[in-house]
Amino acid sequence: MRAAKQRFAADGYERATIRAIAADADIDPSMVIRYYGSKEELFVQAAQFDLRLPDLLAVPRGRLGETLIQVFMERWQESDALPIMLRAAMTNPVAARQLQAIYRDQLAAAIAAVTPAAEAQERAGMVASQVLGLAMCRYVLKFPPLTEMPSDQVAARFGPTLQRYLTDPLEPPAAHARARRRRGTADPR
Repeated sequence: MRAAKQRFAADGYERATIRAIAADADIDPSMVIRYYGSKEELFVQAAQFDLRLPDLLAVPRGRLGETLIQVFMERWQESDALPIMLRAAMTNPVAARQLQAIYRDQLAAAIAAVTPAAEAQERAGMVASQVLGLAMCRYVLKFPPLTEMPSDQVAARFGPTLQRYLTDPLEPPAAHARARRRRGTADPR
């Protein structure tokens, strides 16, 4: 499993081969197939990841965004599994489903505890879009200045956005347009 994780991290899903993984582990490729069935199943096992999200009910409501971004920053920095999965999910449907399952089963469930049930999926989707975009730019594409920014500064910059996603009212489109007109902001269309 360690060899598979390292190979998927180095080569991505598409370029990693059962032969290369087996060679890295110093075993016969048939043993990989025997225990995991296929490259796809091996990847699914290698890409298992527990976000270890805190109980958001125990977090002060005004600190939800900051807390979540700090947790995500810790998870991305402590393991290659999430960058592997993110990189692979861009081109591979198996990896994309695995990443979707992590966010559906872990992030949406955690957010459902602190938001109205009818809004949890939408809010989790907004948080995921921000977190995954940040991760893509910081850990996969390695865009400066994001790569150079200290984690506490990332939390300070992105936490308020997650906070809005988690706690601001979700306005229906018509109400949003009316609010923009009241503020004198032009409709972007």
